[in-house]
Amino acid sequence: MTKQTILGRVTQLAKANINALLDQAEDPQKMLDQLIRDYTANISEAEQAVAATIGNLRLMEQDHREDVDAAKEWGDKALAASRKADELRAAGSVAEADKFDNLAKVALGRQLQSEKEAKTAEPTIASQTVVVDKLKSGLEQMKSKLTELKAKRDELVPRAKSAQAQNQMMDSVKNINVLDPTSELSRFEDKVRREEAKAMGKQELAASSLDAQFEQLDSLGDSAEVEARLAALKTAS
Repeated sequence: MTKQTILGRVTQLAKANINALLDQAEDPQKMLDQLIRDYTANISEAEQAVAATIGNLRLMEQDHREDVDAAKEWGDKALAASRKADELRAAGSVAEADKFDNLAKVALGRQLQSEKEAKTAEPTIASQTVVVDKLKSGLEQMKSKLTELKAKRDELVPRAKSAQAQNQMMDSVKNINVLDPTSELSRFEDKVRREEAKAMGKQELAASSLDAQFEQLDSLGDSAEVEARLAALKTAS
């Protein structure tokens, strides 16, 4: 995996719009769970790649410090050899002085080589430092997004279940509407009222029949009284 690919993936995931993803999802809970799995896997993968990138940068920085230290060390050796050559030449030992001058030249050559290597590495170290900083920042953003995702899941899942339960309850209540004339309770009430009316009708009929019987008895009583009085009249005459 190249550093550009790592940086691109980290940036893309860090900038992901969670709300937009949820709006497009048919099942937000499954979408959140999948996003959490994807983020966790990508964070783990990115951490390994970023760690390797940081390790390479630290090696380059270490090599650069060694080149800088080496350049200083060779410079010190060249100075020491040059001074020794001057002392020998002042003492009349020209051959020995030339020998130390040659050593000074060798040291200066090594110094120059170390400086060149250090200077060549500096732009690469600078660019890699920028990349590592971006990768670290991207990783932190990814971890922040992961925390946000988990918080949203923990908030939305109970709310979704609660809303589902409320909808089911309201659907059940709607199916038992006592004010609806087509409902089972209303039809049962109508049946009870019809039975009550039927019973009242029978009671009324029974009462009418009983009144008629008493009226008939009263009529029979009057007829008997008339016959008795007629018989009394006949006896008196």
